[in-house]
Amino acid sequence: MEVLGFRDFALWISFLTGFTTASYSEDQCSWRGSGLSQAVKNVEQVWLRCAEGSVEWLYPAGALRLTLSPRLQWSAMGPGESSRSPVSACIKPDQHWGGAQLYLERDGVLELLVGDETSEPSGPARVRCFSAMPGERPALFLQATPHQDISRRIAAFRYELRGDWTAQPSINTDPISREGACRPCNNTEILMAVCTSDFVVRGNIRSVDTDSNLKAAVIKVSATRVYRQKFVLFPESGRLTRSGEIRTSLLCGVRPGAGSFLFTGRVHFGEAWLGCAPRYKDFLKVYEQAKQSLMIPCTLLND
Repeated sequence: MEVLGFRDFALWISFLTGFTTASYSEDQCSWRGSGLSQAVKNVEQVWLRCAEGSVEWLYPAGALRLTLSPRLQWSAMGPGESSRSPVSACIKPDQHWGGAQLYLERDGVLELLVGDETSEPSGPARVRCFSAMPGERPALFLQATPHQDISRRIAAFRYELRGDWTAQPSINTDPISREGACRPCNNTEILMAVCTSDFVVRGNIRSVDTDSNLKAAVIKVSATRVYRQKFVLFPESGRLTRSGEIRTSLLCGVRPGAGSFLFTGRVHFGEAWLGCAPRYKDFLKVYEQAKQSLMIPCTLLND
């Protein structure tokens, strides 16, 4: 974690206090703009009102202050433990990020999330995450860095706010890929996963590859039944067949195996990440017992 130095901090203060006129953008999920139409010493205020979206800043100049203030209550972003549970906010910079530095602004302190291309080696975009409490409105401060040439530079990133990940203290920790994701689910967690996951799919493991960029295992799945999918994660790959990929931490040591599984999980920046994945026969046993005892939180379609 890097805290803003005194010189940059003074510049930030001058941005916020030295100018009485600021440019405001209307409420929206995503923002796209150009520094060519912005005063060099101006701070544009942007309010991002959704749980996910994107920001694209062409030819960065001056600064942007992005306030994360979704219309939905924090507790409505996912099945968190309570309305006072922390919310995880994650930022995924574009692989060709350049021309600006991105900071987390909190309690009067700026913490560096993404540096300029000149201060960081080029490579795969790494997700940065931080926590926020319900009612808190974290802000991101995007500051252009001066360059002598006028070559095309774009500072772009995607963001997600979720209430169902355990927040981590480090801004460089991705809650999806942490070691705790490998813990087996108990019966209650399995039943809740069926009700609340972004995808619920019955299928078989064809193979397991490695995504070295994300340090994740990529599970290639042949789906025999898609109960739910937030996006088209398991498209038709042939007559009456569907296939897709699910990622999980390499620490979980997933290997190909025979049998049918019920895969559940979350969509994280457009990719499926594994949650609970019991063998289908074990799930059916738990599911039927819960139905008989009237303790089932929801039912599968055409179960």
